[in-house]
This record gives sequence, C-alpha cells and structure tokens, in this order.
Amino acid sequence: MALQMWKTPQGVELQITEMMMTLISESDEEEESEDAKRLREEHLAHFESKKAKKPALVAKSSILLDVKPWGDEKDMAKLEEYFRSIQVDGWVWGSSKLVPVGYGIKKLQIQYVIEDDKVGTDMLEEQITAFEDYVQSMDVAAFNKI
Repeated sequence: MALQMWKTPQGVELQITEMMMTLISESDEEEESEDAKRLREEHLAHFESKKAKKPALVAKSSILLDVKPWGDEKDMAKLEEYFRSIQVDGWVWGSSKLVPVGYGIKKLQIQYVIEDDKVGTDMLEEQITAFEDYVQSMDVAAFNKI
C-alpha cells in the first residue's frame, strides 16, 4: 500500500493511500443528480418570488425647523395654521412648540416627515418663505434620515 501526500483546502498535508486518493478525486468529479438540480432550482425560484413580493423601502427624512417671526406682535398660532395648510403628497406635519428667543419673542419649532423621492427641501423652503408677512427667517435645526 503506497502512501501519497495530499494537501487539504485549508493547507494541511495528509498521508493517504492510493485508494483514498481515488475516492477523493471521484467525489470531486461527481455531477449533481437531476433531483438535486431540480430541488435547487425550485428553492431559487421560491426565494426570488419571495424577494419580489417585498415592498421597496421608502427613504424618508425627519426635519425640525426653527421659524422666527418678524416681532413679538405676530400671532404664532396663525403662523402654525398657515404651515399646516401646506398639504403635499409625501409630506406629513408632526409636533410643534413655541420656544422663547428673548425680549418676548418666541420662535416656532415644527417637525415634519418627507418622502425623499417625492418632496425636496427646496420646495419646502419656497412654500414656507411665501408667508413673508410672518416669517423673518427659517433654519433647519435637525435633519435625520429615517
């Protein structure tokens, strides 16, 4: 019985007989049976159909705005009402609060969520600054991807 050196895929060298070497080379050359091929194809088709049924993820962003009025005489409730009157597909208003700035002036902090593919931040700025009688400035306080 002659021994031969054989190296495993991990790099380990083994001494094996010619009969073992024949078995190893035969197992490498064996073809997949028809049943195994069919079963593998069925699994792949099932996986692909499941993958196709999943809804695509919608990229969304949460934005927090700081809106400063022209003065302390402006009705901030009316300003918020104007903002919430802006209705665009892919744009959902969230919570809001009045934050003191100083000298009796309060800024409006308002949050909303947009779908990135449907609504751009440029469109938002145009819509909000259109209330120029009320809005002195508008800053994005936070911009987070959801």
